[in-house]
Amino acid sequence: MLSLNQDGSFLSADCINHSYTLPRQSFWKAAERRQVVRDVSFRLAPGERVGLVGMSGSGKSTLLRSLLAIEQPDSGNITCQCKAVEPASVPALRWYRRMVQYIPQDPASSLDPRMTVAALVAEPLIRLHVDCDHVQRAQEAIEQVGLDQQFLNRRPGELSGGQAQRVAIARAIATRPAFLLADEPVSGLDLPIRAQVVAVLKSLSENNGTGLLIVSHDLSVVANLCQRTMVMDDGRIVEDRATQDLLCDPRHARTVELINAVPPLPKPNRPRLS
Repeated sequence: MLSLNQDGSFLSADCINHSYTLPRQSFWKAAERRQVVRDVSFRLAPGERVGLVGMSGSGKSTLLRSLLAIEQPDSGNITCQCKAVEPASVPALRWYRRMVQYIPQDPASSLDPRMTVAALVAEPLIRLHVDCDHVQRAQEAIEQVGLDQQFLNRRPGELSGGQAQRVAIARAIATRPAFLLADEPVSGLDLPIRAQVVAVLKSLSENNGTGLLIVSHDLSVVANLCQRTMVMDDGRIVEDRATQDLLCDPRHARTVELINAVPPLPKPNRPRLS
């Protein structure tokens, strides 16, 4: 059974603040700091699909790095299964990496061109010491993202953009995580392929009970996938409501801008890539 925080959430963030030191403008002037995340708090329930949207520079990517335990916030706490989440050694964070996996924006940057798809999907299982049949688990993961077994022997250079993103998703789900954190997971894909990848993510969540946090500037993607949406502006969460309520009755100017910025995402015509 999945262990939860005392408040019933799977992952929680409390009063997160994060700032960066800016380049010095002059030898004689002290370096300044820019705050990019300001007093952010939220809860993620088991199996919940949540969108985190905002314009470039709103602070969402910095917040994501804190949730991934890549960077330490200046203040605040992130908690998962009643344990503090913060940057640490690989062995110390192995429990968290198994439970929370990351889907990158650009799969080409995370897929070693020298490795086969089978080896790439099995790699997290090896690194995180997951006790299972790695070959079988890789096959299952590939099938779950809608790719045939023949893809296991291919290398990243032989994949289309949509296929590479599906392989990145297969890598993320191989450990059978409770939550996936995705950074702009379809931003580099054509509209029809984007719709197919969104359908894959939604199917994984519904069939496996896997939670999703989708970080994006594209509200149309979030609207087709997420039950709840948080809007960030200038480092703060300015709206956090059910997605349909937010779309029908936006209460912040930034939300209105995001709604008006992107055309609707077309529905997928078929579940598998050619």
